[in-house]
Amino acid sequence: MISHSKIILTIILSVFSVIVIAGDKKDKEVVVEKQSAPETLHIMSQNDDKTFMAGDIKITRVMTKCAKNKGWLQALVPYEGINPITEIEILNMIGKDGSLLVDMRTQEWFAESTIPSAINIPYTEVADRMDELGCTKSDNKWNCDNAKKVYAFCNGPVCPQSPMAMKAMIRDGFPSNKIYYYRGGMLDWSALGLTTVEGDW
Repeated sequence: MISHSKIILTIILSVFSVIVIAGDKKDKEVVVEKQSAPETLHIMSQNDDKTFMAGDIKITRVMTKCAKNKGWLQALVPYEGINPITEIEILNMIGKDGSLLVDMRTQEWFAESTIPSAINIPYTEVADRMDELGCTKSDNKWNCDNAKKVYAFCNGPVCPQSPMAMKAMIRDGFPSNKIYYYRGGMLDWSALGLTTVEGDW
């Protein structure tokens, strides 16, 4: 008899399968899509390869049509003081003075598709471009007393780009309470069918 601990709940389809179902005078084809093998679940703030278990069940990630981005899970609040937000807050802030919607992904991602009104400051450049966020530089130091509210995002819950940018911003003097983190990013925005545009500089 097979014990519960040996039951594998994640079923991987190694080939595309076509199931033919007899119907009313017509045959119907159901195509089952190929999925990738499960991968270890990583969380950005943890440096070890911790295994996450629910009883005897190991929790993994499988690349699917929806879960299409590889990466490490990001915390909802990656650094103390940061405000987590949803699509609703993004929609309500668009066009408001004193606020910036910042796509912190690299330029090729931004060029392909982004949220309307977003500007692009890649995570690799943010430490040198904080003047665009309302800070001023003097004696090689940033003064962010008049910083704007920054609504930041990248590819989604497993994308490290915007959290890495936020870390650099806070390190260099940007107030964490003026950072609004849309963790869902482009993955959730697109999954909800919300409008996207090609990035424009």
